[in-house]
Amino acid sequence: MSRRNDYDYFDLDNFDDSIDSREYRRRQQQRRPASYAARPSSQRPVRRTVKRRNKRRTRNRIIIVASALIILFVIIFIITSIFKGCSKEDALASVPTGTVGTTASPDETAKSSTADKANELSPTYFMTPSIKDDNTKGTLSYSIYVWNKTGYELFSSDDARAQNYAQTINGFADKFGSSVKVYDMIVPNHTEMGLPQRLKDSDAPSTSQADNIKAAYAALSDKVTPINCYNRLAEHNTDYVYFKSDHHWTGLGAYYAYTAFADTNDLPVLSLDDCEEQKINGFTGSFTNSADGLDSDTVSYWKFPYNVTMDITQADGSSASYDSPYYEAAEGGSNTYGVFIMGDNALTVLKSASENAAAGKKIAVVKESYGNAFVPYLTNNYEEVHVIDFRYFKQNLVDYCKTNGIDEVLFMNGVMSANTQVQLDSMSGLFN
Repeated sequence: MSRRNDYDYFDLDNFDDSIDSREYRRRQQQRRPASYAARPSSQRPVRRTVKRRNKRRTRNRIIIVASALIILFVIIFIITSIFKGCSKEDALASVPTGTVGTTASPDETAKSSTADKANELSPTYFMTPSIKDDNTKGTLSYSIYVWNKTGYELFSSDDARAQNYAQTINGFADKFGSSVKVYDMIVPNHTEMGLPQRLKDSDAPSTSQADNIKAAYAALSDKVTPINCYNRLAEHNTDYVYFKSDHHWTGLGAYYAYTAFADTNDLPVLSLDDCEEQKINGFTGSFTNSADGLDSDTVSYWKFPYNVTMDITQADGSSASYDSPYYEAAEGGSNTYGVFIMGDNALTVLKSASENAAAGKKIAVVKESYGNAFVPYLTNNYEEVHVIDFRYFKQNLVDYCKTNGIDEVLFMNGVMSANTQVQLDSMSGLFN
């Protein structure tokens, strides 16, 4: 496994062929001899014979027209019947087994949509991300594989480590007891969502993060609710959800994970359309320290349509207050990811004025740096979000939650951190 696990890493004719009867009569008249009218009456045909002939012609015309209309109606009827039959077969073929002959009601449609969402959020279902592959190769620099000017942190683990992580989280849940609802979220990195399997099987050896996360979730006890953010990231993996020069996800990637958390808990989801996007160009992330040829990044964050204040307490006890969950003075460079909650601090408390945040609703998020871009979105649903970096927080977490009236706790780790014992040991220090 990559030794980076032991460090802090910042990731769609109308055609009328009828004949004009007036034109027909005009042409017939043109065919009569020019001397017809000047001929003696004794030489002209008997008018009665003409009348009879005209009557026969008229009758024959009526019969012909009537016959043509009947034939046309029969043809139209046959064609219509054929199309109706095909349409019905297609409709029946699209109806699930057991529902033939019925029409889906709005309630049934809603249930189907709900079922799809439930499947997507299931801790046992992991979709395969669609990754574009131009069949080129990259270069390996330590544990970073550079492909198409993007860095990928290679991953290697096994079920034993996944189960070890789950047992650690289970132990934390036991310490909280039944009074606190515990969640767990493991975040896959860019290698899983952006590097072709062809390369992971050869030049850039890396094992399945989906299998690893699935194994960890399967080993969680009933006291822990797993949050599957993997599928949301897989759905949007062609979006800018991970940085090119850094091991963290972007603010957009973190947002998709937030939607998974909100949907899992039936919470109203913050819409980015209601927010104001801010961008900082020129981010040169953690990979630039060990790999060459990487593109720089743009860091985006979103200002919310409600007020959020932020109180930060350092490991030494010093504190400061701000009127935003972002360090809006951040500039391009190696520390641009610090725009999110001003980087890693022992304790960060976000207080929200969102209409969706019920009075007194609080949550604690135990995280490493992957959580920094994620936690601001929770202010849409919680009046207070207590962000605890387990590497620097020195208080007992159970006592802290009791003292502050917190009854929900989310443990959040990048997949590298979740498979690194030193990180698990650091988290365990929260319960001493």
